[in-house]
Amino acid sequence: MKIDSININGKVSEFEISEKIFSSKINSKLISQVIHAQISYLKPRVAKTKQRNEIIGSTAKIYAQKGTGNARHASRKAPIFVGGGVAHGPKGNVYRIKKINKKQKKTSLISAISQRYKEKSLIIFDDIQSKINKTKDFYKFLKKNNISNALIVVDAKSKKNIEMSARNIANIKLIDTLYLSTYDILKFKKIVFTQSSTKELEKKFLKHE
Repeated sequence: MKIDSININGKVSEFEISEKIFSSKINSKLISQVIHAQISYLKPRVAKTKQRNEIIGSTAKIYAQKGTGNARHASRKAPIFVGGGVAHGPKGNVYRIKKINKKQKKTSLISAISQRYKEKSLIIFDDIQSKINKTKDFYKFLKKNNISNALIVVDAKSKKNIEMSARNIANIKLIDTLYLSTYDILKFKKIVFTQSSTKELEKKFLKHE
């Protein structure tokens, strides 16, 4: 299918993109699962308390089962005693283990990209052939094309040419196709691809078909 592509001077031309990636069926449930897993890895739970079986000490029964007039108890490791284990406390990194396989990651990425295309929040621009040294020049290009709060997926050459001028612009992030994630796509309101990064993405996702 064809989509408009913008160059740095604002000239618009047609560009061919794959319908299998940019206008695919949207799997919202899978997107939600992958986002949840990725956030868990971004913010690992490190708080850890010792369970009853992790307390070091005697396991001897503290007094006789009957005849003392007190409640029945086993060892001092019980959660009701000072220095005992903690009942239902945080268990550290065990909480963040949520396995997402490659097929799920791929499908969720395609779904998220297709969602942005459906919302008309996906933009293609021509590869940046010459270096842009000034932030204000690149900002002027973004403002002219109504691009803000955007994830810009770049090829290696374009990244080299705009990296310095884009890094100080608020809510703009440059990323390679290799590191593209579902979380990043949905974090920003718009997603921008260079023509070469589009082809890299198609090659990555469609090479086995």
